[in-house]
This record gives sequence, structure tokens and C-alpha cells, in this order.
Amino acid sequence: MPQNHKLILAGDLGGTHFRAALFRLNAGKSGTLKRLRSDRFSSHSFSSLDEAVKSFLSKGDVPGTIMTACFGVPGPNIGGVVHATNLNWPIEISALPSLLGIPRVAILNDLEAMAFGIGELRHSDCLLLQAGAGSRAGNQCIIAPGTGLGEAGLFWDGQRHLPWASEGGHADFAPTDDVQAALLDFLHKEFGRVSCERVIAGLGIANIYRFLRDTGRGKEKPVIAEKMLTGDIGAIIDEHSKDNSCALCRDTMDIFIRILGSEAGNLALKTMATGGVFLGGGIPPRILEHLRRPLFLESFLNKGRMRPLLESMPISIILNDDTGLLGAARYGARMLSSLGRSIPPMTY
Repeated sequence: MPQNHKLILAGDLGGTHFRAALFRLNAGKSGTLKRLRSDRFSSHSFSSLDEAVKSFLSKGDVPGTIMTACFGVPGPNIGGVVHATNLNWPIEISALPSLLGIPRVAILNDLEAMAFGIGELRHSDCLLLQAGAGSRAGNQCIIAPGTGLGEAGLFWDGQRHLPWASEGGHADFAPTDDVQAALLDFLHKEFGRVSCERVIAGLGIANIYRFLRDTGRGKEKPVIAEKMLTGDIGAIIDEHSKDNSCALCRDTMDIFIRILGSEAGNLALKTMATGGVFLGGGIPPRILEHLRRPLFLESFLNKGRMRPLLESMPISIILNDDTGLLGAARYGARMLSSLGRSIPPMTY
């Protein structure tokens, strides 16, 4: 392959995994991205973003010159510094070009990157839960439970969607029934303030399970407790809820789904997401059976007089776990325009 291609380096940093890839922008009006190679690493194998990036670049061919790089990172950009949530990696954005040897480097919030990636998805990359009015024109939003809870919006300017970041996953958890109020009280005694992320993320599933067990609302099976000593607690709870072999696990997932549906509805109202609501992150694709049941949708719609508005909003589950990576690549492609290359406008 010729070595004079202008390349884009993209990365998606999560609390569990770091995904990285090299892309080339195809010539022509389509502006499509061609992935040249990609890899996934454990985030905890590294102590900094530049260390993780250099590890990726050293493990394969770089068939050209990397002109731009963009990384989706969990956490807010404050004064040009991002402290990656759940990793404690301080990332000084202005230092990255010299550290990596790349002329232009951008950092996006991880959910902002995921929002940019929505436009790169195919129909088969999403599962439709509610058709709504069917229009994608209008604001959109995305809620993504995984290691943490991410939220973002996409503003519709009349022609295209413009993503914007938020830290909405760290807003206060708002109970909607007596059991959830007791859950809030239980977690408040342990943590003080209780954010949505405490209950709508991987750690949230475990917190709900502990609440039900420790308050006598469910009985733990010894065989399941044994599994949890070495296994993925959330995955174990989900497994035993699906086959109905554990009432405590089933009730845990029911509460989780109710709270997720309610918070998705809150976000949809705050962003006026008539163009669509997207569920991203690592958890939704693993719990499709739960999300397809009426429980999620009913909790989403349970907003009193605003129910008809929420019924008009399309709801989709993102199945492609590279969405954030694709979004970072698309943003990196856009940066090439300021380096003298014409980039077609992004459409979503």
C-alpha cells in the first residue's frame, strides 16, 4: 500500500476498554471512512492516554502519515484538561500533539463522540423499540449505561445534527415509587449524595441487588453468591433473571429497567428529542430481552401530560459497540478540512 496517505487516528476510551483504529478518508463526494486496522485493550493496562495510543501504534503498520487524531474520553473538558472518569487519567489536551507526534489532536466527551458516530451507523446497527412519528428531523439524545452512565444531545439546526456533551449521568437520582425511594435512602446512607450513575450503570445493578438483599426484599441463593466472588456481578444477575432461576436477580433487573426507562424519558423531555432517543453503551445490547418487554417503554412514557410527546419519539438501541470510535474518526476527518483538504459536510 502506498505510504503517502493522510490518516486519521481515532480512539474511544472507556472505564473498561480502550478502542483505537486508523482510518483513511475515501476520495470523492461520499466522504466515507475506510478502517485500516483497529484493536481493543484493557484501559487499566495503561496509566495515560499517550501510553495507550503508542501501544496501539507499535503493534501494526501505519500506512501513511497520521494528520489528525480524535479521542472520546469520559469526563468534562475543564480548561483544556480532562480527568478521565473511572480511570483518574489527567489528559492535558495541548500537550498531546507533541507527545504523539500528530499535528492536530482533539478530545471529545465520550458521549459526544458516540453522538457523532450515530451518523455512521447502518440500519442493522440499531434495534427499533418505538417507531414514534418516524421522523429523524429534530433534536436527538443518547443515554448510555456501561461502566458509568453517559448522556448527550444532538441539536437539529434544520439541516444536520450537532452533538453536544453533558455530564447528565451525574445528576441526582429521582425515585418514582416507594421501592425506589427506599433504594435512594439505602444508598444515601452509604454514599451521601446519590447520582443516576449509582443506579443506572454496571455498578448500579450491583447496588440494586445489595439493596434488595440487605433490606430483606429478596433472598440470595448461595450458588449465586459464590459465582459473584469471581465473576461479573451484573452479567450473573442478568443471566439468572432471564432464566427466572432467581427471584432476587429478576427483581433487580426489573428495578434497573424501570429506572433506566424513567431517566431516558427525562433526558428526552429535557432535549425535546423528537428526532430520536438512542440507548448506547455496553449494557443495552446485553439486555435486549428486558428492554423489549413493556416495562422499559411504560417507564419511559410515564410522564403524565407529556406522554403523547414521548410517544412521538423514535427509540433505538445501538448494537454497534464501535459507535464512539466511528464518531471520533468522523470528527477527525472534519479536522482535516482545516489542513487544506475539503471534507463533505456531515449528515445524520
